[in-house]
Amino acid sequence: MKCLRTTVFICFISLACLPKANGQILISLIFGDKLNSEKIEFGLEGGLVNSRISGLEPSEGKLGFNLGFYFDFMLKGDDRWWLATGVIVKSPMGADGLDVYPTGDTDLDGLLQNGEVTRKIRYFNVPAMIKYRFPKGFFAMGGLQLGLLSKAFDEFSADGADGDLLYTNNIKEHYKTIDAGFSGGVGYRLRGGNGMNLELKYYRGFVDILKGNPGDPQYNSALYVNVGIPIGVGKKNEAN
Repeated sequence: MKCLRTTVFICFISLACLPKANGQILISLIFGDKLNSEKIEFGLEGGLVNSRISGLEPSEGKLGFNLGFYFDFMLKGDDRWWLATGVIVKSPMGADGLDVYPTGDTDLDGLLQNGEVTRKIRYFNVPAMIKYRFPKGFFAMGGLQLGLLSKAFDEFSADGADGDLLYTNNIKEHYKTIDAGFSGGVGYRLRGGNGMNLELKYYRGFVDILKGNPGDPQYNSALYVNVGIPIGVGKKNEAN
């Protein structure tokens, strides 16, 4: 019961202070060994993410990094079935290779006309998936993911006479605050089930992320290649 109360406390603090990502990770490292038990696993995870926005043409996938923490809760005392959740604190979405559009400044438009635009959308994502652990370290998972919009901006880039030109346009007001979709993946647990998690996950949104969109709906999608590191698992095993 004490461990569960600590878990709820950490989740509350993290969600209440979402903009302070570094602080959340520090809290995770300090309290991680206290959160792990036979029925709860806590750790940090992160890696590469390749995101796209369907319905946004022309555009290309955008490569970035994600970072967060996770909780696995055992369901009904069965160590094969778990509830996998947590918070992806740094969760970039967006697209590369967009066409340049007018900024409202004629002089600036002239300088940027031969450049390109990268759309960068930042969310705090919370997955809620059912995870099934197979023998010999393999696992599969699937469920939902909710996202809370943090930032949205377009980054213009072009070659100029004096070097690279960069211009940032804040577009957060054009995007919905909440994103939601399906998430699932597979993975493998190293060291006989006591080591790092290697994961391949895919997310597909089902909410049109653009407010008042008159054209084709735009949906987020992302492919994650992650490493999950349990915090304090060694101490938990020694205690057992």
